[in-house]
Amino acid sequence: MEGTIATIMMFAGNFAPKNWAFCAGQTIPISSNTALFSLLGTTYGGNGTTNFMLPNLQGCVAVGAGQGPGLSNYALGQTGGAAFGIMSPAQMPAHGHTATLSIELSSSPSTSTQASSNILATPIADTYATAGTAPAVNYGGLNVQDMSAGGGQPFSLIQPFVGMNYVICQYGVFPSRG
Repeated sequence: MEGTIATIMMFAGNFAPKNWAFCAGQTIPISSNTALFSLLGTTYGGNGTTNFMLPNLQGCVAVGAGQGPGLSNYALGQTGGAAFGIMSPAQMPAHGHTATLSIELSSSPSTSTQASSNILATPIADTYATAGTAPAVNYGGLNVQDMSAGGGQPFSLIQPFVGMNYVICQYGVFPSRG
């Protein structure tokens, strides 16, 4: 299958066609791949004197090099990303949680230093009211903190996928500059 040297294409077969090689990051000799080396150089690795490396697209997605409007700049051969990530609370956007707070108040009189089932009371004997309906109490400005946010567990960053092979043309038509 003839192609243009350094062209990468997706191939559904389980072998690399003649004159093509898998894009698996393998090291190859310059001496038998001078045309391909003249196009790739050591962009993807290698020592540049006796060998160079092919791009490794195993488990990766190719991204166009350069920078489009409002997009990140990607250099030719640059790699990055991760299959899994852990988000820290500092990375989460500011947000709030609603909470309901119920405080039981006692409506019975007390002769002890603290009324039963009562909170937020000053412990002084014989200072509580006579029996009646407990008043509604509004406690404004409460800060409720949820300590379980995030959990520190890894989560997948992988989009849906189908495994295919990427192959690169090693021998074929040398591309001319446009």
